[in-house]
Amino acid sequence: MEYKYENPMVDRYASKEMLEVFSPQKKFETWRRLWIALAEAERELGLPISQEQIAELKAHQKDINFEEAKAMERETRHDVMAHVLAYGKQCPKAKPIIHLGATSAFVGDNTDIILLREALFIVKKKLVTVIKNLTTFAKKYKDVPTLGYTHFQPAQLTTVGKRACLWIQDLLMDLGELEFQESNLRLRGAKGTTGTQASFMQLFDNDEEKVKKLDRLIAAKMGFECTFPITGQTYPRKLDSRILQVLQSIAESAHKFASDIRLLAHLREIEEPFEEKQIGSSAMAYKRNPMRCERMTALARFVIINGLNPYITAGNQWLERTLDDSANRRIVIPETFLAVDGILNVYINVSSNLIVNTKVIEKHVGEELPFMATENILMEAVKKGGDRQELHEIIRQYSMEAARSIKQGESNNLIQKIAANPKFRLTLEEIQEMLDPKKFIGRSVSQVEEFIEEYVKPKIEKYGEYADEKVNLEV
Repeated sequence: MEYKYENPMVDRYASKEMLEVFSPQKKFETWRRLWIALAEAERELGLPISQEQIAELKAHQKDINFEEAKAMERETRHDVMAHVLAYGKQCPKAKPIIHLGATSAFVGDNTDIILLREALFIVKKKLVTVIKNLTTFAKKYKDVPTLGYTHFQPAQLTTVGKRACLWIQDLLMDLGELEFQESNLRLRGAKGTTGTQASFMQLFDNDEEKVKKLDRLIAAKMGFECTFPITGQTYPRKLDSRILQVLQSIAESAHKFASDIRLLAHLREIEEPFEEKQIGSSAMAYKRNPMRCERMTALARFVIINGLNPYITAGNQWLERTLDDSANRRIVIPETFLAVDGILNVYINVSSNLIVNTKVIEKHVGEELPFMATENILMEAVKKGGDRQELHEIIRQYSMEAARSIKQGESNNLIQKIAANPKFRLTLEEIQEMLDPKKFIGRSVSQVEEFIEEYVKPKIEKYGEYADEKVNLEV
């Protein structure tokens, strides 16, 4: 048996799709795609590069000779040159023109941006799926009254569906941020060693138009509309902090949802799915712990803290470039995406099958509603000729007594006390009619309907083809 650390992000949390984005195969295959795009663009602009050379490069785009590259890196201590040399061994005819005029950041940074875009797309698909799941849930329970909680103490009624809309609204804000960053992604392009494009000016005999066109051609070949207008050796590291801020924001929203479900699970009002053979505790066999939501909050904490890292890295970039970003970024960026992927996998799973215990919710509402209804009762009693000040004092005293009874494990007898007092001139039946929970939820139902129709539905329709991600949690 080999004693070797295994990354839980790989083994337990992230999806195959996200792992592929940050795989060595994907990375170095994209390097080769960039070298091919560079050669093609240089050929189109008149440099002596043959179609045969380009065909040779394309023939070996995917069959990365990893072992040769590793051996060469041990000798050269330079990862990009190691892969240039390894690619050259496979492509002897094209070897002289691989990486022509480029610096390491040409493949490194451009690849990072391409992978960021692909990873963001996966996140977006899963985010929209969660929004769709919660929308279905909100519509189903839009008119089910439930206690609101402020300070985690019983408050005025809301509905189960209205509360779900709070979760959705957070996610819509995240989606908006993601869309903005996604739409503003630019390729680094072909900028040379310090961003001046001096090497390309040399290649094209100081023809600035050709050098500018080279930049545009490479962007187009890699599926981008434009490049950064100006760079040092690297793309602005500020981009990393902007992208990870989006991931932080998603983690923040997921943490709020998961924390809410954990609290509601304690109240037995709403629970996450629980498998037939799932074990809640190794010791306490009866337990139904909200472990999926606990996982969400754990991973969210990791993402939120990790998201601070690129701010420090960007702020510490010296002049045109320093290499102290490299080791940091190759850990922080993939790990944060893998963690967010893990969060959304659980979020999809939980949101698709939330368990609502309506009888428990009704019981909790019934215990607290008499207190909330006292103002309505007071107004009705005054309309029948009662003294407002006198009745207010009686209700205050009865409420204190009822609260003490509840704390001693007895039922709430406030309504019975009021009905028995002739000064209120109200029968028990009249008072109970006032206690319909749906009379205390305000505009909750309309708010749910309007919110979904005006804000949620357009996004689901926009991304409908991506809004049905399926997740089977292995652990």
